Amino acid sequence: MSVNKESKPTTVSLADEEGVKRILIDTIFGLWATVNNLTRLQPSKRERYRVTVFGSERTQPGHWVYQEVKQKCAALSAMGCDIVTGGGSGLMQAANEGAQEAGAAERVQSIGIRVELPFEQTVNPFVEQAFEHQTFFTRLHQFVLMSDAFIVAPGGIGTVLESTMIWQLLQVRHLHDTPLIFTGQMWKGLVDWATQMMLRPGFELASAEDMKIPRCVDNAEQAIAIVREHRARWQIAQGKRT
Repeated sequence: MSVNKESKPTTVSLADEEGVKRILIDTIFGLWATVNNLTRLQPSKRERYRVTVFGSERTQPGHWVYQEVKQKCAALSAMGCDIVTGGGSGLMQAANEGAQEAGAAERVQSIGIRVELPFEQTVNPFVEQAFEHQTFFTRLHQFVLMSDAFIVAPGGIGTVLESTMIWQLLQVRHLHDTPLIFTGQMWKGLVDWATQMMLRPGFELASAEDMKIPRCVDNAEQAIAIVREHRARWQIAQGKRT
């Protein structure tokens, strides 16, 4: 004797609120799964080495940190690195400005990845290629997909969000051999706090190795040295001349 299994209806009335909700939820999760699957596709070789710089939107030209970030990114560009930022003002603009003004022998790109916000946001004038996102989640995903190294300049809550996400992805090995470089005392203070609070004996919330993931440096020269060493290894892996 055969038993007829209950089948799902082919259509759902808009009056069926629960049915509509189920379809929307299933569709959204299906789209996420599709996008995640597509982002697994990576080129066998990458043509360009890209450094993402995170930092405050509030630091204005003329401030010594602005000048330091600008000079640091000019040096990275002269080395042949593309510069990627959030595309806004402040230290993001400093990084893009340094990239554009470097006059590198090898043509480099100055890239900005923006996010739509309720208050007015514009791409800084030194961005050559801009991407726009409606959510922080997709924007952060693009930073991850296109970057070979991350440098964190002084910044606020947004910078904390970006840098700690990269920290976690390195911790769980969703990112591999990707430098995360914290510049300045404020970030050393964050790592010291995390070490003190998360490694308390008997109440460990992380491992000692996790605290070694960010490379804390005092100045631009130290950050550049780390990128230079990593880029040299990257060039060998890509079969390029160093």
